[in-house]
Amino acid sequence: MNRVCIYPKDIQTITGKSERWGRDVIRKIKKEFSKESHQLVTIEEFCNYMGFQKSDVEKMIV
Repeated sequence: MNRVCIYPKDIQTITGKSERWGRDVIRKIKKEFSKESHQLVTIEEFCNYMGFQKSDVEKMIV
């Protein structure tokens, strides 16, 4: 079973940026998609925001 949500550590692995940068990206995505603070960001939302292919991202996070 694959995960649905993405975390700052995943973003760090994918982009090579810091975990802090990943937290900032998640914060921006939540604002973009009008999510509340307790709601999680999905891999699909992350891919749409960053312009990545979902299949490529899913390969990188296990």
